[in-house]
Amino acid sequence: MKYLYISVSVILAILAFVFYNLNKRDFTGELGPQIGTQIPHTLNAPDHTGKARSFDNLTGENGLVISFVRSADWCPFCKWQLRNLQEHGLNAFASKGYGLVSISYDTVEKLDHFAHNKGITYPLLSDEASKIIKAFGILNEKHKPGASAYGIPHPIIIITDAKGTITAKLYENTFMKRPQVEAILSTIDELGQQ
Repeated sequence: MKYLYISVSVILAILAFVFYNLNKRDFTGELGPQIGTQIPHTLNAPDHTGKARSFDNLTGENGLVISFVRSADWCPFCKWQLRNLQEHGLNAFASKGYGLVSISYDTVEKLDHFAHNKGITYPLLSDEASKIIKAFGILNEKHKPGASAYGIPHPIIIITDAKGTITAKLYENTFMKRPQVEAILSTIDELGQQ
């Protein structure tokens, strides 16, 4: 029984260590480009169907909601967020004149597989070389070149107006939490009152 007690204690200590490290801040300071600046001109990439996309064919009459996610292939928090945006965000954003797009370092094939299996109808952009992610200044530098996760962004929602000016940013300090659709809609409503 003594050995069982030690084993359980060791397991609990390991779990506490893992949980602590998963919840540590993913970044310090301000994330992404400043509000009031133009988005980088690198917002050109194929979507999950292989169609060439750019800001001009993504934005709505009032602007665009850009969701940067780590991966639609292996990140469970991202998968949940992408489905949640489909179910609760897409039509609500459209009713307010905003387009919706997601960007990750996943290949077109992986994004198409995810979109097909989960019924995602909004564009999932493939930034396989992380050019867009780097241009927005949101590359997660914890992962070094050669690592499987190298090239992922810090998760963030960026809202722009119809001309590509950044009007709002929503993000958490850990990849395990994501801005809720209600918070995005509330932000859009506040922007409409300015």
